[in-house]
Amino acid sequence: MKTPSTPSTPPSPSSPSSPSAPPPGAERTGGPSVRIGALVPLTRPGWTEAGRHLLAGLELGVRDVNEAGGIDDRPLELVVRDTAADPEKAAAAVDELARLGVAAVAGEYHSVVARAAAARADALGMPFLCSSAVLDALTDRPVRGIARIAPAQSHGWRIYGDFLLGAGHRRIAVAAQPSVYWASGTAILRDHLAPRGGAVVELGALAPEDLCERLVASGATALLLLTGHPDPAVEIVRAVRRDPRLAGITMGAPAGQPEFAEWAALLGADGAAIPFLRYLPERLGPLGARVATALRERLAEPPSFVAHEGYDTVAVLAEVLRTHGTDRAAMAEAWAGVGVEGTRGKIRFSRTPGISVWQWEWPPVQVVDRDPAAPDRFRVLHTG
Repeated sequence: MKTPSTPSTPPSPSSPSSPSAPPPGAERTGGPSVRIGALVPLTRPGWTEAGRHLLAGLELGVRDVNEAGGIDDRPLELVVRDTAADPEKAAAAVDELARLGVAAVAGEYHSVVARAAAARADALGMPFLCSSAVLDALTDRPVRGIARIAPAQSHGWRIYGDFLLGAGHRRIAVAAQPSVYWASGTAILRDHLAPRGGAVVELGALAPEDLCERLVASGATALLLLTGHPDPAVEIVRAVRRDPRLAGITMGAPAGQPEFAEWAALLGADGAAIPFLRYLPERLGPLGARVATALRERLAEPPSFVAHEGYDTVAVLAEVLRTHGTDRAAMAEAWAGVGVEGTRGKIRFSRTPGISVWQWEWPPVQVVDRDPAAPDRFRVLHTG
């Protein structure tokens, strides 16, 4: 991620007493707004750049819906709440949004936060369309009212495991912070690699100097950064790059830390050649290309796949609202009938074994890195 010179963060509507700005395109529609809640990490310790891209996609989707006539001639309106990567704050936001009368809740990037939001939405009978969080167990049990745009972690990380094996890596070290999400990713990789002759070595220590010592002793040829960004990921990358004993090590970041421009700004050439997962097709269709151009203008930088997830989320919710109205119970039963053209392909939801929510099966998946010859350029290394 970079620290870009970007448009300032939109005024936060996180206070219930703050009036919402008129929704984009509202002048073309009539009647009271149809409101949807949006959960987005906009402040630390949340991954704020991901939150900014997610919000940009959601807002652009709302603008396009309203310019096309809204929902039965009523404007669509986002009611945004900042989760700051805090599960308790997210659950409280779902409660507040329910009291405000939103028809559904959407968004969130952090898996553990989305899990808390999903549990609260299910308890309230609130439809929730998760945009970017990938944890397989988004809920403790199968539920009907919750769906997800992003691929499940097990799907994407198995593809990443196949990439590692194809690149000749059989002994893979992981530097993982304590987290349900990182523990889940480690288990997925271990279970996928073991029958194929691969092994996962957990290094434990995250202090860069200690980690380098353990990495040298491990005999691993690849190190996966299952950590937060920028801390401690950036310092780990710098330490490994500086250690001549680790000149041949491949670093990877399956969760996508290098996707965002702040990564390149902080690390420069050191941040290149670190493969990560990205949920985009190799070539965007006409809708995807148009949206990518509009997102670039809105963000003043290339849009990430997270911005596309935000746009696709609104496209799906708009279709559900048009066909089933704003009744929450009716919307919660609508996922099986969805068929919407998104920026990355046709979006349909189904029940997937091992996944407790309605799932788009599957968005396109790529393994990508930043080109060492030009760190602002991406290289597609593997598709799945």
